[in-house]
Amino acid sequence: MINNLRLQLQYTIKNVKPGIPPTFYPNYFKTEQSSNDFISSLCKQNLFKQALETFGFLQKHTNFHLKPSTYAHLISACSSLRSLEEGRKIHNHLLTHICKPDIILQNHLLNMYGKCEALREAKTVFDEMPQRNVVSWTSIIAGYTQHGHAFAAIKLYLQMRQSGLMPNQFTLASILRACSILNSIELGRQLHGHIIKSELGFHLIAQNALMAMYIKFDQIIEAWEVFSGITAKDLISWSSIIAGFSQLGYELQALGQFKQMLSQGVYQPNEFVFGSAFSACGSILQLDCGRQIHGMSIKFGLGRDTFANCSLSDMYAKCSLLDAAKTAFYQIENPDLVSWNAIIAGFAYSGNIDEAMSLFSQMRHLLISPDHITVRSLLCGCTSPSTLYPGMQIHSYIITVGLDLDISVCNTLLSMYARCSDLSYTFKMFKDINSRADLVSWNTILTACTQHDQAREAFSLLKMMLPTQNKPDHVTLSTILGACGNIASLEMGDQLHCYALKTGHMIDIFVMNALIDMYMKCGSVGNSRKLFDSIKCPDVVSWSSLIMGFAQFGYGEEALNLFAKMRSLGIMPNEVTLLGVLTACSHIGLVEEGLELYKMMTMDHGIVPTKEHYSCVVDLLARAGRINEAEAFINQMSFDPDIVMWKTLLAACRNHNNIEVAKRAAESILNVDPSNSAAHILLCSIYAAGGSWKDVARVRSLMKQRNVKKVPGQSWIEVKDSIHVFLAEDILHPERDKIYATLEELWLQMQGVDYVSFKDELQK
Repeated sequence: MINNLRLQLQYTIKNVKPGIPPTFYPNYFKTEQSSNDFISSLCKQNLFKQALETFGFLQKHTNFHLKPSTYAHLISACSSLRSLEEGRKIHNHLLTHICKPDIILQNHLLNMYGKCEALREAKTVFDEMPQRNVVSWTSIIAGYTQHGHAFAAIKLYLQMRQSGLMPNQFTLASILRACSILNSIELGRQLHGHIIKSELGFHLIAQNALMAMYIKFDQIIEAWEVFSGITAKDLISWSSIIAGFSQLGYELQALGQFKQMLSQGVYQPNEFVFGSAFSACGSILQLDCGRQIHGMSIKFGLGRDTFANCSLSDMYAKCSLLDAAKTAFYQIENPDLVSWNAIIAGFAYSGNIDEAMSLFSQMRHLLISPDHITVRSLLCGCTSPSTLYPGMQIHSYIITVGLDLDISVCNTLLSMYARCSDLSYTFKMFKDINSRADLVSWNTILTACTQHDQAREAFSLLKMMLPTQNKPDHVTLSTILGACGNIASLEMGDQLHCYALKTGHMIDIFVMNALIDMYMKCGSVGNSRKLFDSIKCPDVVSWSSLIMGFAQFGYGEEALNLFAKMRSLGIMPNEVTLLGVLTACSHIGLVEEGLELYKMMTMDHGIVPTKEHYSCVVDLLARAGRINEAEAFINQMSFDPDIVMWKTLLAACRNHNNIEVAKRAAESILNVDPSNSAAHILLCSIYAAGGSWKDVARVRSLMKQRNVKKVPGQSWIEVKDSIHVFLAEDILHPERDKIYATLEELWLQMQGVDYVSFKDELQK
């Protein structure tokens, strides 16, 4: 008979539907025992809402008492539903009917209040407990940790240890998470040592928590050591290490562990494992591998999963298969905000701002509210003047919905205007956020000024920045030092060098490299070399800056010696390094060596030559008088040569009096830029040197017809934070009268000491 009642109860519970009142099941409220059993059974079947409805019915229509175990089930139901209101009702009912709840019920209450973020009530329950066990401490610590109160959690952990209780694996998992929240890797390592010494060193939950902490701190080697020490890995272990490798730039290792997990055949990958695998494939553009994993996810029934398909869509977008990305996105049954952000970012970052805007409209039509990530992704897709209008549309939307209060959005707007327009819009935007500007805002506007060749404006902004709370960091200094190098402002560069010394930024390799580059561009080769020698471990950028500087200033042998030393130390060169070495070979006439280096770029160093490398090879051949080879090299390139290459060849034709090639080079330049003054003037010089005066007259007539004027050369000097620019036979300088008077005085002094000019000496 008892078995029949149990079977009947199980059948009824399996068929319980939400919204059906408990009066529909009257047989189970005849006795106190059956009522308790019914509620407990509902909770065990995860029918939490129905269990709470039944509790409410019993309160109103019966005087039955609930057992402590039933209270425990109901409190757990509130925890699962995160229902604070119902939890408070059950707590009050419990206090009314049970004078002193036992430690088990109090622990359930602690857990419920913690999960419902009612930390004050959790702490009240905890403080009123006459006795506490390890579950009590773990519940209160977990509550504080889950809601970001890491410092309070660690304080409670220390109190627990002082009370003499030893933590269990769940306590340690919570406290390790608190260390991650506080970004305290040292405390995390201390806890790791404690775990090793205790009996919990080989407990899976603690090991998984350690792995998660080390991954949060970007310490993938230590995470791998923990993973390797796990004897019986579960799905969380595999998921954590695969995600860690994928997130921290070890994509091949992530895919390797994914394959290893499959080969063991113990666990089937879930949506998070597939998501990490797709992210790894997208980061290294492994399309074929991604497609194979895509097929596998469909086989495992995750073809329409939100998380997996979100990563899948992102992978296809990164691999430039935008149609496939869209298809993967539309297979998601109910795409959430994260999914929409991923597909919009995919199209925006691929340069397809129109499609990204279309998706943005669809998203809003479905009443999904865009967030700061959505609009920032769209703004990142606006990269040129042609995309200024959609950028301004996004700006209007941002103001309408109030996202302009988010400083990160304002900073992205600054970057967008800097890319898509002149500086006027950028300055206006910066002025609007000036009072709220953070360090990123200042760095963005300074970078914009540098990119638009407004070095003086960047210097003025830096002076405005210094009195604010946003002090220059390594990005600020690197940016301004770049501006100093662009206009050869050695005085400002020296001041920044002093500032970096005073503020401790000289330990930053980025600042050191920027200083080396600045001094080289300002012609201070000695200072650049001294800085380089002071770096304990120079990176490839340090070596490249010095090699390029030596090459450009004619110290070809020094540049090649540095390159040889760099290779002997096992440092792999980059594009800039090889550009400097090719320049050095060109300047000292090592043609064959330069050509051999060019040929070995891809084979030995895996570097695909750029237009700059091609230009260097043209210069290398042309300087050596191998004009025809240089022309042939240009003609066999896989892309259209730019004006710089043809100008290099044309200048060499003048030096080596090769009129035929000069004609073709000049024609190629003028086809691209008919008003290019340098091509006309160089061609005139070549014809004049060959005595072809009719051709000289023809080219000059052509210049008049096209209104081509020679752009005068200029030079400049910096005096007391002001740059003075001079042109040949300058009549526009505001202090021209003083300048010419001083020149006249110098000329008279030179005559007084019997100075003889080089021209007069030749005439003698």
